[in-house]
Amino acid sequence: MTRENSQTASSINPSSLSSTLQGNLPFSSTLKRCEALDGDASNRRYFRLHLAGGPVESLILMQLADPEGFKASEEAVSESRGDIHELPFLNVLNHLQTVDVSVPRLYFFDEPAGLLFLEDFGDVTLAQACQGASTVTIERLYRQAIDGLVQLHVQASVPSKTSCLAFSRSFDVPLYLWEFEHFLEYGIVVRGGKPMCSEDSIPVREEFQKIAEWLVEQPTVFTHRDYHSRNLMVDGERLGVIDFQDALLGPVTYDLASLLRDSYIALDESLVDILLDHYREQMRQALSSSQHVAMLLDDADAFRRLFDFTSIQRNLKAAGRFVYIDRVKGNPNFLASIPRTLQNVHANLTKYPQLHPLLTHLSPYVPEWR
Repeated sequence: MTRENSQTASSINPSSLSSTLQGNLPFSSTLKRCEALDGDASNRRYFRLHLAGGPVESLILMQLADPEGFKASEEAVSESRGDIHELPFLNVLNHLQTVDVSVPRLYFFDEPAGLLFLEDFGDVTLAQACQGASTVTIERLYRQAIDGLVQLHVQASVPSKTSCLAFSRSFDVPLYLWEFEHFLEYGIVVRGGKPMCSEDSIPVREEFQKIAEWLVEQPTVFTHRDYHSRNLMVDGERLGVIDFQDALLGPVTYDLASLLRDSYIALDESLVDILLDHYREQMRQALSSSQHVAMLLDDADAFRRLFDFTSIQRNLKAAGRFVYIDRVKGNPNFLASIPRTLQNVHANLTKYPQLHPLLTHLSPYVPEWR
């Protein structure tokens, strides 16, 4: 939810909104105007409600694509242990609030209408705050993002009384392979217009299998799954966290890969090193020595290798997803981020000799690598 659209949303009933604002929220306000916001890659829609007469000047209205169809993620997830009886966004929100993660406050959920009235974190994403900023400012903001990530990985990894859905699902081999296949289908075949030959596709899938099996051997933590610069909102001194509804259990490096190998911002490598060291140090202070060993926190080289391999998987999935969003959802806005995303992959494949076969067999199908 970023820039405002000048057109007022015709699908929202102003009379119904006014009634809700005056009778269902923790405070009473008058609606001044409703403006549509640019959405994300989902089918949800967002609006900013400008208010008068209450303690806040605005709030965010999230409109669900289908009020009754909230049980399935828009992306494949591993098998959940048990049925889903609650909107995942609300379920995860409740859990994160118990550990004081900076997530938006829910003022009211109009379940029949599929409308959520949420705290407004403003328009400035981390990506936007870093545009044209000094290196000092960028490092400060990213250190703050790392501190928030440590809080997620330490505090939110402890189950709470809210019975968070994230603890019922995790990254497993089938999910990793689904995401790899998503890249092959859309990032290679659909984007390039031709299938891979068996001489390339078979060894590529064998390498993907090895990476997936290694990643699932790692200890898991609460994983946001999309912890990147467009899902972190710079609101004064706060860094608000949004788009967390697909949270699950994953390796410590998955959210780090989302943040530091972002499709939208290219960070200087020296800053990536600083931030990885900062993460490891903060995690070491919060966890036991046995957890240090299991999570590779005391071994900078081993931790960096895990981070790089996770980044390969994360970036390939993102590249395929961007093509899918264009071809299936009709939203081409993410296509411009594909070259940077694939260059991140190329750098990591080049870095490790054992991954050179993967580079060799994928390169004929990736224009950015030729």
